[in-house]
Amino acid sequence: MPAAKRIKTKYAGVTYIEAKSPTGAIERVYYIRYRRDGKLIEEKAGRQFQDDMTPAKASGIRARRLEGKEESNTERREQAQAEKQAEADRWTVGRLWEEYKAAKHDYRGVKSDEGRFRLYLAPAFANKEPHTIHPFEVDRLRMRLLKKVSPQTARHALALLQRIVKYGERKGVCKGMSFVVELPRLNNKKTEDLNPDELARLLKTMDEDTCIQAANIMKTALFTGMRRGEMFKLKWSDVDFGRGFIELRDPKGGVDQKIPLNGPTRDLLASHPRTGSEYVFPGRGGNMRTDVRKQVDRIKRRAGLPKSFRPLHGLRHVYASMLASSGQVDMYTLQKLMTHKSPQMTQRYAHLRDDAMKRAADVAGDIFGQLSANGQDAAKNGKVVNLREGKG
Repeated sequence: MPAAKRIKTKYAGVTYIEAKSPTGAIERVYYIRYRRDGKLIEEKAGRQFQDDMTPAKASGIRARRLEGKEESNTERREQAQAEKQAEADRWTVGRLWEEYKAAKHDYRGVKSDEGRFRLYLAPAFANKEPHTIHPFEVDRLRMRLLKKVSPQTARHALALLQRIVKYGERKGVCKGMSFVVELPRLNNKKTEDLNPDELARLLKTMDEDTCIQAANIMKTALFTGMRRGEMFKLKWSDVDFGRGFIELRDPKGGVDQKIPLNGPTRDLLASHPRTGSEYVFPGRGGNMRTDVRKQVDRIKRRAGLPKSFRPLHGLRHVYASMLASSGQVDMYTLQKLMTHKSPQMTQRYAHLRDDAMKRAADVAGDIFGQLSANGQDAAKNGKVVNLREGKG
């Protein structure tokens, strides 16, 4: 099809053709011709109706481009393509997060991390490349978070930022931050405990509660020291009644571990109702449980426990405290029972074992004190006491 005839206007270098508009009407399409750096350039200036173009406007565009004050259409397209490519090569924190999440879609805690990113990191850093982040920006975020959330939550959010950036560095797609993120300090040595009266009230309340699942979850935490997630994941196939062990699948430490099935736990699980689900404490539809907070909080309130006491994690502390204070369990064994990754995590209970050792030493002191008193009495009576043989 032959090209439409160019019609000259009274403006130098400005022509037009007649063509149909999107509405079907005939309109003029204006073109301009000029030279830049010795090269002849001819390009469209705009349409009569669609762009409200006139010969005068087209002439003005030609003059600006001729003088180099405005880019040509080709240059504008190349610039747009370059910007598009630059954006494609730009690895922002938000883009890195999406890649990180996709690569680790099955990791534990992904839902929690999604919430942390959306609420705390995205507003400040989603559109920023890691190497452009300034330490002051992270400091401001940390201070804002500490005013609104717990130090633990703030620490999790900032640690997530570190993980995302390090992921991009390992993949070689971005430069990292030029500084180390300062994480909020935590006091993780809080050890929750219950006195004998509180523990008795709790056991009685659990026995009376109508939600057997919640009550038995709490008892399992108390009898074994298992974490909430470990109990939610617990399957009947993980309970070895014959050998007397419970298999912990994908625990917090990451490696499957075994803990002994003690008597109270054996009796509890043996009488625990089976619903046909593979899980010991199933959720809706027999699937893995994801929450039990409402039910255990109700039991805690009815038992009159302190408001600050955490029903499940607190009972894990009670379990460990009872073992440590008994004086019969060493710290290494306690570490294994609690499935702590390092001895430092178990040290919070060391003072309880020390107290037990002191009590044992006091007993020895009382015995020797009594023997000494008996020896003095015997000496007064003219007798010599042989303490080792127990003979006079």
